Amino acid sequence: MSLKRRIPIKATHPSVCKVGVQGRKQSQSHRKSQLSDSPCLPGFLTGPGQHSVRLPSISYFKMTDKEEVKGAGDNTEMVLSGKKSGKASLLDSGEDFEMLDDDDIDDDPPPLEDAGGGKKTKTEVPAEDQDTGPSAPLDEWMDILGNGQLKKKVLQAGNGPDSRPTKGQNVVIHLKTSLADGTLIEEQPELSFTLGDGDVIQALDLTVQLMEMGEKALVQADAKYAYGALGSLAPEVPPSAELALEVQLLDATEAPDLELLSPQERIALAGQKRERGNVYYQRGDYAFAVNSYGFALQVTESSSKVDISPEEEEELMDVKMKCLNNMAAAQLKLDHYEAALRSCVSVLAHQPDNIKALFRKGKVLALQGEYAEAIKILKRALKLEPSNKTIHAELSKLVKKHSEQKGAEQAMYKKMLGNPASGSGGMQKHQAKSSWGVSWKWLFGATAVAIGGVALSVVIAARN
Repeated sequence: MSLKRRIPIKATHPSVCKVGVQGRKQSQSHRKSQLSDSPCLPGFLTGPGQHSVRLPSISYFKMTDKEEVKGAGDNTEMVLSGKKSGKASLLDSGEDFEMLDDDDIDDDPPPLEDAGGGKKTKTEVPAEDQDTGPSAPLDEWMDILGNGQLKKKVLQAGNGPDSRPTKGQNVVIHLKTSLADGTLIEEQPELSFTLGDGDVIQALDLTVQLMEMGEKALVQADAKYAYGALGSLAPEVPPSAELALEVQLLDATEAPDLELLSPQERIALAGQKRERGNVYYQRGDYAFAVNSYGFALQVTESSSKVDISPEEEEELMDVKMKCLNNMAAAQLKLDHYEAALRSCVSVLAHQPDNIKALFRKGKVLALQGEYAEAIKILKRALKLEPSNKTIHAELSKLVKKHSEQKGAEQAMYKKMLGNPASGSGGMQKHQAKSSWGVSWKWLFGATAVAIGGVALSVVIAARN
């Protein structure tokens, strides 16, 4: 079940924007969101200076049979490795907290709850506004993005442009997924998802919003808009594989009202959005991960007209804390330090002893140059988990950096003040030397006077 956009959603987390309801139209007064400098995402606000990306003008062109099967067989012999990154999450499963490889301690925060790490890759973000032009001609390819990497051809006409779905609606499609050579991967008679929430691959999110009710279309998608360079285990898609998608739009309905959902439905929906964010995080699509975690937070933070028990409220809060923790990890990957710090602070406000939030807060402070405060936070985390090797390594590294920083500051101060310690030492030596000089002068003078007096006495005595 997916969320409805008919009413405003209350969001208390400072890094999550409030989402308007009908058609998911966004208010210009809420431009500051957790994606401050990240790419524009479907159904989610970007930060200052960012703008929504409109779909480019659509062009139609004829393709020969050879062009239609271009790339066939390129990936048929590729085998998808099931080996994943070593950054596997173990904290929430009750296992040991040792989550990072030794080589990764300097760079990566602990991984997500129930999710692994992944290489950061450049993410192509889908367009924000829907095309409302005329129906596409039959048997002609529509170049959706103008780059030849995502094409759509109508096989069966629909009910007209007015029947196209809008973002935020729940849609149901019949989907056949095949490789470029025609090898069938899977068939889903009734695949349901929320349009624009990133619940499916980008190729579907972009093309279904251009389809009419009842329309059947063939979509050719580059790996960039499908499962990328990593491929997929479920469904089994080789790395960097182009896909042929046969899609038929069966239904489009308004999403249910969040306020009227039962607590268990809200928990399930928030968990579904969070798991989708974990998938994006594993694939290195961190901006899309933040987007999915944001939708999950909207579900957990929305008001409710349905009674909720203390146990259900605690379970909903647990989902929220996991979303915030995971969002902080993704924001760190995007170098959004202030947003990541706000996420960690929100977790610690409810769970002061949350190890991951403490660790990530320490990481953020260290990256901002606040070594003393970061060391203080990590010592607190280490006190809660004394056997944690990850925190030990990070703390040792920060103590060394802090010591080097203090040494550099002291050297700079000495240079600015002209090395006052050396100057005072030289002055003391000079004063000591001068005092000895004065003493010898007085001694020689007194001796001369005494000798002169004796000589004068002898001369006077001789004359008498």
